[in-house]
Amino acid sequence: MTDNIQRLLNIMSALRDPKTGCPWDLKQSYSTIVPYTLEEAYEVADAIARDSFDELKDELGDLLFQVVFYAQLAKEDGRFQFDDCVAAICDKLERRHPHVFGKSSDAKTTDNAEVVLQQWEALKSTERKASGQHSVLDNIPQAMPALSRANKLQKRCATVGFDWPTVDGCWDKVKEEILEVEQTDAGSVELAEELGDLMFALVNVVRKHKLDPEAVLRAANNKFEQRFRGVEHLLAAEGKSPQQSNLAEMEALWQQVKQLQCNM
Repeated sequence: MTDNIQRLLNIMSALRDPKTGCPWDLKQSYSTIVPYTLEEAYEVADAIARDSFDELKDELGDLLFQVVFYAQLAKEDGRFQFDDCVAAICDKLERRHPHVFGKSSDAKTTDNAEVVLQQWEALKSTERKASGQHSVLDNIPQAMPALSRANKLQKRCATVGFDWPTVDGCWDKVKEEILEVEQTDAGSVELAEELGDLMFALVNVVRKHKLDPEAVLRAANNKFEQRFRGVEHLLAAEGKSPQQSNLAEMEALWQQVKQLQCNM
């Protein structure tokens, strides 16, 4: 394993060699490779969702290469090296798992995942304060997908008690936001804000049910895609396309596809 990691580091170094390296790799910077990092992370998630573990091996390799790329840029700038990244995560994992790696005298033994999560969040809070981040909401990346960030903001606030005791309060807020959307003029600048409030409130409902909003919406996207493709298939059997159909006809076929899927 160590030999292959060193091989990868050597390849990365060769790609960035000022004289003999790859022109494309030499043009890159921290910011220009961020989109590729995000793309590779989504491809990892997609492979897992499809239970495609042969693909997962390759996708994880692609994601690892992104880490190595950033580390190479940092090495060239004299900031840090790949080994420093490895050491940092090792230190962090040991520090945040005292129930596993702590000394026998102070290790907190538990087999309760919720307790472990509470310990983890408490340690993260201490670390944030030590680094000068005093707000509960510090260190939540602005670049996160909006649904995930909403979930993260709500979860972070919940750790200090700013949360509804039950999901009923979340549903009441959703109903309140729906009314505000309905009462907002369709052409007004406030509509986007009210719709955002409604979406944020719905994330709270999802969170209270201990579900991930990104995963929930991803599943809904997949279900919609499958059903619309089914509509297209039925139309094609009649020698037609969606462009040659109308809403009433497609809605009837949609219900037919939906019923077929429900009976499977």
